[in-house]
Amino acid sequence: MKLKIKLYNKQIEKWPQQGHHIMAQYDNQKIIVYQSYRPEIGDFAVQNQYFGGAFSQDRMTWIKPNFLWMVYRNGWATKVGQEVVLAIHLKREAFERYLKQAVYSSYQSDLYVSREEWQKKVKSSSIRLQWDPDHNPYGAKLERRAIQIGIRGKEAVNYAKDDILEIEDITPFVKEQYQFVLNKQLDQLMIPEEYPLVFNDEVLNKNLRLQ
Repeated sequence: MKLKIKLYNKQIEKWPQQGHHIMAQYDNQKIIVYQSYRPEIGDFAVQNQYFGGAFSQDRMTWIKPNFLWMVYRNGWATKVGQEVVLAIHLKREAFERYLKQAVYSSYQSDLYVSREEWQKKVKSSSIRLQWDPDHNPYGAKLERRAIQIGIRGKEAVNYAKDDILEIEDITPFVKEQYQFVLNKQLDQLMIPEEYPLVFNDEVLNKNLRLQ
């Protein structure tokens, strides 16, 4: 596994406790995002290093850069249809490209002239943006918000193959670490090392409500 990992308890000492933050593992070239799929899709992606086969480019696919948000949603790889957990090494420029054209899933009165204008953007945009409560390893809600990004249309085609540098199956790691959660041994829990991500583009930071 190529992810950099670190003790959960060491990381939360430095993490922001509230506000909108893109918590992620990243550098200047790439960012790690996560998805969970049934084996038919996940195994194909790992073996071929792109999304194809049973993967549908006609549906919106959601990516999450925050590991704990991912495992909250897939029940630490226990939910049906989400048994294979993938760490996708995504081009950093692609991730930023998505965000620059993203439209919020819900109406934001300070960002859109009117609800009608927002609805038109929702219909025409290839990227959807949503902030939700982040969660701790036990699944409890936090005051910090976590981002997820929906991709469809032409950007889904780009994402499936051209925007990806590498796809890793991290299911064994997720299941291994889940045992520490079940046994309430968070002092031993290891998760991917993550930091808040902000951009050089101040307009983008403002639109994303990054703090």
